[in-house]
Amino acid sequence: MLFIKNGTINTITNGIINGDILIENGKIIEIGNNIVVPLDAEVIDAQGNLVLPGFIDAHTHLGLWEDGMGFEGADGNEETDPITPHLNPIDGINPMDRSFEEARNGGITSVCSTPGSANVMGGQCIAIKTFGRRIDKMVIKNPVASKIAFGENPKSCYGQEDKAPQTRMAIAAMMRETLKEAEEYLDALLLHEEDDENEKPDYDMKMESLLPVLRRDIPFKVHAHRADDIFTAIRIGKEFNLKLTLDHCTEGHLIVEDLVEEGYPVVVGPSLSERSKIELRNLTFDTAGILSNAGMDVCLMTDHPVIPVHYLPICAGIAVKHGMREDKALESITINPAKVLGISDRVGSIEIGKDADIVIWDNNPLEIQSNVLYTIIDGKIVYKK
Repeated sequence: MLFIKNGTINTITNGIINGDILIENGKIIEIGNNIVVPLDAEVIDAQGNLVLPGFIDAHTHLGLWEDGMGFEGADGNEETDPITPHLNPIDGINPMDRSFEEARNGGITSVCSTPGSANVMGGQCIAIKTFGRRIDKMVIKNPVASKIAFGENPKSCYGQEDKAPQTRMAIAAMMRETLKEAEEYLDALLLHEEDDENEKPDYDMKMESLLPVLRRDIPFKVHAHRADDIFTAIRIGKEFNLKLTLDHCTEGHLIVEDLVEEGYPVVVGPSLSERSKIELRNLTFDTAGILSNAGMDVCLMTDHPVIPVHYLPICAGIAVKHGMREDKALESITINPAKVLGISDRVGSIEIGKDADIVIWDNNPLEIQSNVLYTIIDGKIVYKK
């Protein structure tokens, strides 16, 4: 049992409370004032410092590209087949990569780790905690999405080897073709379930992995920077009645009205990086604020290792500097990604019944000079300054 007292608690969803938090069995069981402290509870005196939910990065490759390694630690892109929806990061993530420690020491308690964007369909995406030695015990939800990619990355990966796709048209065509096959596979399964005299299709791992997408249980996580690629993703999503999240959304500030009209969640970033390719020519930190001020619920990302994951609050701080409201910036790295990833029942805010993923800061976390004093994951102190 853990008791945090004298905190300035920003719950994110229910305002700011000056008070205490009682934690038992990894869950928040009480929030408020005058809480009776059990005799066996470990006590942390927050001394009036800020107490926030652990931050969540909605788009990383944490553990799939290991820190300080080349080929030996690169497990995010299977560049032998552009259609690999059946791959799952749980089989590639190394939780002993030191970036996990840097994440939790920087107040990041949960991330979505995804395959890379070399493939048209790259694989499934997983939500995990940043503390643990065995990935199976760190999972919050798997899968939370299925990764697809538009634009330069699939083109450059396969086009240079005289393989498809070499064009944006081919990317879209391959995606439609695979989705149509998955629809037919699902239809055959349903017919067999209705009447076992109908032949059951042979097991197909790729098709099976797309069934949660077709059933709208999870979204496609769309890698798209350019406005035209974003619109192609939306077009295909509508054709097949799919859920989408629009990740990167680099030119989102150029098509605000359309994005507001469509209403798909947006995950913006990485903005603290160079314009390393043509489709990033309109990269700006203004994007998150422009979309947020237009009424959209924005998530921010680091795209780790593009930006080290522990710099997520710095990215949020710079977004505020460029016009995003501070409360919306905090939401973009807490409750918004929790909702987008389908894990808001467990993380993203300080509420009774949720996981005790809590970080105590000595100052505003969006200020570069601020420090993490304590990081708590599942009710366990995993970092103390």
